[in-house]
Amino acid sequence: MSIGSIIHTIVRILFGAMFMFHGIAKLQMGLSNVAGWFNSIGLPGSLGYAVAILELLGGVLLIVGLATRYISLAYIILMAGAIISVKLPMGLLGDGKSAGFELELAYMLIALFLTVEPKKGWGLDRLVGGSSSGAQA
Repeated sequence: MSIGSIIHTIVRILFGAMFMFHGIAKLQMGLSNVAGWFNSIGLPGSLGYAVAILELLGGVLLIVGLATRYISLAYIILMAGAIISVKLPMGLLGDGKSAGFELELAYMLIALFLTVEPKKGWGLDRLVGGSSSGAQA
């Protein structure tokens, strides 16, 4: 396995862990509180439940390397939604009171990377879909 595949695997696992921990944090604060916050910014509260589930379960799936492309696409949509609905008015680096959208943009780029090469590195995607010549690079 090449150094590129090793790095790809590390990026996927750490990216999955970051989202999993965000999902755990939402569960710990209480999903009703998350739904209330979503309502307070003009979004449906039920979206808060969906985001928490996506973060938690999607993170776990990325850690094991299953459905990498689909979870990564969902995260791109999630981060675009966060930027558009919450972070855009603060600017890229923030407004001095709130953080900007630089983190969400970085997450989108990581997810895009994983979307383009979902079967590279070690993970269940390679077992489920078979090994392709691109998986060895």
